[in-house]
Amino acid sequence: MPNSLETNLNLSQNAITVLERRYLKKDNEGNVIETPEDMFRRVAKNIARADKLYDSNANLKDTEEKFYTMMSELDFLPNSPTLMNAGRELQQLSACFVLPVEDSIESIFDTIKNTALIHQSGGGTGFSFSRIRPKNDIVMSTKGVASGPISFMKVFNTTTETIKQGGTRRGANMGILRIDHPEIMEFITCKKEEGSMNNFNISVAITDKFMEALDKGEEYDLINPRTGKPVKKLKAKEVFEKIVELAWNNGEPGIVFIDRMNKANPTPLIGDIESTNPCGEQPLLPYESCNLGSVNLAKIAIKDHTGKAKINYKKLRDLVHNSVHFLDNVIDMNKYPLKKIEEMSKGNRKIGLGVMGFSDMLIQLGIPYNSEKGLQTGEEVMRFIAIEAEEASANLAGKRGTFPNFLGSIYDRPGGPKMRNATVTTIAPTGSISIIANCSSGIEPLFALCYTRNILDNDKLVEVNSIFKEVSETRGFYSPELMRTIAEHGSIQDITDIPEDVRRTFIISHDITPGWHVKMQSAFQKYTQNAVSKTINFPNHATKEDVKESYLLAYESGCKGLTVYRDGSRNVQVLSMKIKPKEDAKKSEKGDKSMQSLATKEELGSFKLQPRPRPMLTKGATIKMPTGCGHLYITINEDQTGLCEVFTRMGKSGGCAASQAEVTGRLISLALRAGVDTKSIVKQIRGIRCPSPCWDKGNMTLSCADAIGKAIEHYVEMNGSTSLDKSEVASFNLTGICPECPECGNMLEFSEGCVVCRGCGFSQCG
Repeated sequence: MPNSLETNLNLSQNAITVLERRYLKKDNEGNVIETPEDMFRRVAKNIARADKLYDSNANLKDTEEKFYTMMSELDFLPNSPTLMNAGRELQQLSACFVLPVEDSIESIFDTIKNTALIHQSGGGTGFSFSRIRPKNDIVMSTKGVASGPISFMKVFNTTTETIKQGGTRRGANMGILRIDHPEIMEFITCKKEEGSMNNFNISVAITDKFMEALDKGEEYDLINPRTGKPVKKLKAKEVFEKIVELAWNNGEPGIVFIDRMNKANPTPLIGDIESTNPCGEQPLLPYESCNLGSVNLAKIAIKDHTGKAKINYKKLRDLVHNSVHFLDNVIDMNKYPLKKIEEMSKGNRKIGLGVMGFSDMLIQLGIPYNSEKGLQTGEEVMRFIAIEAEEASANLAGKRGTFPNFLGSIYDRPGGPKMRNATVTTIAPTGSISIIANCSSGIEPLFALCYTRNILDNDKLVEVNSIFKEVSETRGFYSPELMRTIAEHGSIQDITDIPEDVRRTFIISHDITPGWHVKMQSAFQKYTQNAVSKTINFPNHATKEDVKESYLLAYESGCKGLTVYRDGSRNVQVLSMKIKPKEDAKKSEKGDKSMQSLATKEELGSFKLQPRPRPMLTKGATIKMPTGCGHLYITINEDQTGLCEVFTRMGKSGGCAASQAEVTGRLISLALRAGVDTKSIVKQIRGIRCPSPCWDKGNMTLSCADAIGKAIEHYVEMNGSTSLDKSEVASFNLTGICPECPECGNMLEFSEGCVVCRGCGFSQCG
């Protein structure tokens, strides 16, 4: 295995971790066999080869060097499948696919088969289920009745559960249903129940007609897609309020403004846009794919002779032109999972160039994210990128020809540009590649300035945003104690030890009101041909009316869709353990492992622990936890002393799993009544894996033992049991309740329409 720590590239430790886990080539034993330099060289060399298709005398070495430089210097990175697969046997380079779902059994199961092939190759898929006839509608071939779109969504969901994307990316789907489909109310609520549709993001396709009815307080028609005729009317206000209620409840469904997407459809003669990719930023025709890439704006700000930062537009222009060249080459080098996808993708040659590191750039410029100047800067930068990207595509068209479906496109008009690509700009999720680039993700504000990172044996290490650390050291207010305080509380807005101008600039996501989030999305959407991936974060105390106002503002301000997340609205594990007291933290930093033992010799002496008798009267609760073997019902009881017993009962499953869960509960009960610290018990059983992990609402339960550990933590959080100091379990800070990464235990971030771990690169969306 190469020692990646010896790399000459300027990579953070997190970047190295993510690269080793997910991107670098491995041998059959799982050993890493390439360095980050090797990876970038592999990709650059492979993608440069496309130049020969258009110019037999092309200097591939120069093109390769150009591509290698912008990737290795972290100025630009393509989407993950390109980094993973270019120059390797798989050679599937696209992240986004949309497949059609027609109203027939044959078509539906063909699409399921194709979905499996795409997920195996590392892609994510989007579907519209709007063509499927509603439940109980007539089926002429069998004289029976239809089961409806939701039933078939469940089949897609189960298929995804069984497919692992080459061991590096997890299957992700977008499911969309039109607002005028007869089963729209069932669709809106289909993810309300625990564990339902866990492999889908869902969005409602909202029409302009519906928004007009909503504005006027009127009813609107539900249309049977089989006949095209109205079958029922609903009050627009009641449907909209149900969408708002469910989104407030757990973040889904999202919304897409489908008519607005089709007004921007560059090839209307080829077909209508029905769906998007899993995170909503890439509207695509059926069988289309798209490859994405992002320019790192954190590397664009430079200091002038006065020391003031400004945007280096010359560097940005060069990067945009080189990136468009790179992404156009990807289309030709791509090995598509289906012939139909290859034909459609090469017919329209869509690419999506976006940005990451925007928040970092604003901080370098001294501009608050939630300010008019912040909005103006975002709009100006994206306008510049859009103009240059279109110019770069036009230049390529002059050398290579327009995209094959150019005739009849929106560009096919007198004086219109001759374009190589039907679209050129997209603001895509950059969860993993922004970790590699060590910058903020997409156009999102910073999620945190300081946070705790799990290291060996559950010790905690405070990690500090590099720009904030540099400023705090330069301005003289840096201290380890202050960084721990920030990690514990999240925001710095009320910490008066930090200068006011620094507090104003270093804004995190939860300092920003939803209205500013929507305005920033709108500013970028104005000059983005496809759509913008972003999450509108709400505090836990936000009301349904707050969500409603954001949806309406998104429509009024020109957004193509919206994803919201209210802190603590999902039944997930908390962010991380609280920081230890200063004395203990110092010991951990010095590597003192005595903190990690269940009990020291001094505590135990020469006595053997004996459990106290079971009390006659206990109080407690039963928590239902999903596992790979079925639902596990975990009863946790306490007496006046504290937690005293744990009982388990497996749902419909039984046998070995049920007996193992039972014995685990009995042993935990003995340990609790013997006075063993609850946090030590939880530490031992949390994270234990079995061959059948279970995904539920985007979170993984690794085993029955892991489920019991989660249930105990949840009980303590909710009830404040005397046997476990809550300060040792949960951090209910300003960043709210967030899930732990199922792979590394660090915090997950809700951003860009997805969930991502910046510690190891895990992503719920692939």
